[in-house]
Amino acid sequence: QVQLVESGGGLVQAGDSLRLSCAASGRTFSTYPMGWFRQAPGKEREFVAGIRWSGGTPYYADSVKGRFTISRDNAKNTVYLQMNSLKPEDTAVYYCATSARTVAGMAQRDYDYWGQGTQVTVSS
Repeated sequence: QVQLVESGGGLVQAGDSLRLSCAASGRTFSTYPMGWFRQAPGKEREFVAGIRWSGGTPYYADSVKGRFTISRDNAKNTVYLQMNSLKPEDTAVYYCATSARTVAGMAQRDYDYWGQGTQVTVSS
């Protein structure tokens, strides 16, 4: 059974940085793509960043390009989201996700397994 556990959320001020972690278990982690999504109050869940199993070129939502960096450590079965220059509009619950397939894009339907989420709050 695939399990994803996020950590690293918190309350920060605008301009600060945070690093989220997602620990995966239950299958061969390195074979599958990983993604981060977020959901702000009253809004739909949206894609933030993704990374393929081979590492390769990460892909990002336009709203976070240049500020967020996704990376993975296959030896630790962990994916990270480094968030710099945080803005109040980045406030959301952040979810880690992975796919049952070896390819995934930016759509929620591409991902089959989800973590419980970690809250990120950015004050102005």
